[in-house]
Amino acid sequence: MRVVFDTNIVLSALVFGRRLAWLRGAWARGVVIPVVCRETTAELLRVLAYPKFELTPIERDLLLAEYLPFAEAAQLPELLPVLPVACRDRDDVVFIQLALAAKVDCLVSGDSDLGVLRDIAPVPIISVDELRRRLNL
Repeated sequence: MRVVFDTNIVLSALVFGRRLAWLRGAWARGVVIPVVCRETTAELLRVLAYPKFELTPIERDLLLAEYLPFAEAAQLPELLPVLPVACRDRDDVVFIQLALAAKVDCLVSGDSDLGVLRDIAPVPIISVDELRRRLNL
């Protein structure tokens, strides 16, 4: 299953791994393939550098090494698709655009701004718990 994860899901799996340890194992075994692009990876790098996480550059690199090698890189088209729905948080639009451009199975998010689009988004938006049920893990 190819999926786009929002930054909060990846961050939770990497930094606060206990609850989402199964997810790290799933992408490491290829059960689920994260799809990333330059923009989503840049956001992840930016968030991992937040002072509140107190991660050194080496620690950030080690965390990224537990994620990015298992990810499929995609490129957003120059002409981005116009979304038929508005997203309250403009920073979240890239995840929907990536999911559409890469033709993934779903977008996995815990973000409330994306969650409200669940029934009207042009791509399935599911929770991490729903992903786990779909994968039977």
